[in-house]
Amino acid sequence: MSSEKSESLLPRRSLAVAAVLFSVICVYLCSSAVPFSVSPIRAETPEERGFRHLTTKPYLTPDFDDEVFAQLYTQWDEPSLKAAEAATPAERRALTFARYGLTEFPGSPRTTALQYTPAPDAGWTMNCLACHTGRVAGRVIFGAPNTHYLLQSLTEDVRSVKLRLGKRLTHMDKGSLLYPLGGSAGTTNAVMFGHILLNYRDPDLTFHADRPLPVLTHHDVDAIPWWHYKHKSKLYVDGFAPKNHRALMQFLLIPRNGPDKFAAWEPEYKDIEAWITSLEAPKYPFAIDADLATRGHQVFEKNCATCHGHYQVPSPLAGEGARRADEGATAHPWQTTATHSTLISYPEKIIPLEEIGTDPVRLNSMSVGGRERYGTTWFTYFGREPVVADPGGYVAPPLEGVWATAPYFHNGSVPTLIDVLKSTERPKAWHRTPDGYDTTRVGLEAERLDAVPPAIARDFRARRLYFDTTLDGKSAAGHTFGDKLSDEERKAVVEYLKTL
Repeated sequence: MSSEKSESLLPRRSLAVAAVLFSVICVYLCSSAVPFSVSPIRAETPEERGFRHLTTKPYLTPDFDDEVFAQLYTQWDEPSLKAAEAATPAERRALTFARYGLTEFPGSPRTTALQYTPAPDAGWTMNCLACHTGRVAGRVIFGAPNTHYLLQSLTEDVRSVKLRLGKRLTHMDKGSLLYPLGGSAGTTNAVMFGHILLNYRDPDLTFHADRPLPVLTHHDVDAIPWWHYKHKSKLYVDGFAPKNHRALMQFLLIPRNGPDKFAAWEPEYKDIEAWITSLEAPKYPFAIDADLATRGHQVFEKNCATCHGHYQVPSPLAGEGARRADEGATAHPWQTTATHSTLISYPEKIIPLEEIGTDPVRLNSMSVGGRERYGTTWFTYFGREPVVADPGGYVAPPLEGVWATAPYFHNGSVPTLIDVLKSTERPKAWHRTPDGYDTTRVGLEAERLDAVPPAIARDFRARRLYFDTTLDGKSAAGHTFGDKLSDEERKAVVEYLKTL
């Protein structure tokens, strides 16, 4: 054999030897004699994927960008403007977040707030957490109504800054000139948003720009806590819409999102629904009088459980209330420690308007025909999941985590649980503190007024921080069932509600 031929065989022999050695090593490592293993990469759960989709994927067009956000303070009045001008960039960012009801993403250095998903070109795109995650007693609780959100004021300031900087206006900037986005902090005109968006669609969600504007009854509503979602079969305070992941997509109906995008995004919204379903009510973070709560449980069962459900509460409760809901390490930012209670049964009853007596504007803002039309669309699988066309009242909600859902009623008109149970003590107007919590009345720490001060009433921006129950759609009347209780019984029920 020539030397040339021998040299050509060397690489082959080397490869053969290497292959044999590799096989021996693999057999050795995989044998039971060697405690060696490679941990597989854990796949995301559906709820983990859902949270990632919701907080990282922009489904809508951006509302503004980093440059606009950084200039929002220039639209403020004195003394807020001077305070912002004297602040560091980090301090100014905190002031801006506090002013509009935004919160930082827990444990993340990202530029946008938790309620806005990062988009290309430093954009901020609103996500569902804008209304459904906020601060309660100074801390962020996922799924809690964002009672600090000032959408109308934020949008007005964004529009003014954009015009000064020569930036293009988007759908929110233009729409807010024609339709009110919200008249009070923490409430929005969301029902009419959905009514408008669906008006321009066929049942299969094909868009038609040439349709006339529908009849609109503008009014404010309070967001529901998302940890109630798992207990329901129907959505919204009137319980007219079947619960499914498609219903969660209704507010994506901007013109650029057609049927193809809804079909493509549907699996992602199944995951988002799984995340919402996984949310648990937060534990009351302050002390609870266990004996008084036990007495309150008896009063509750006799007077309230028929509509709001039955709960199993562990005993004894002593000391449990002092544990904070965010104690201990959790794998995900949205997780909390378990509540005290377990919901045994929930009737999901619609209480007729003439019986409940709360503000009727929300119920009457949608016609029977409008609900029936929703029932023919893609959101209900073209009618295979039926709607309740004429609900006639409001659904009595479950009460898990009720301590964290103030203000109360569907329009957010009642600041505390004591006020819910004693209609004669409800303030005509009220002004909350930024993050205070009233542990006695249980709910928002608020200044209670007979009327909005005249100077505030003349300032359309300032009055958004005051709740005026004399305005249309904002009545605090109704739900007078607690009036028949004695003060001691009422106090006991409220103590019991802290345990749920």
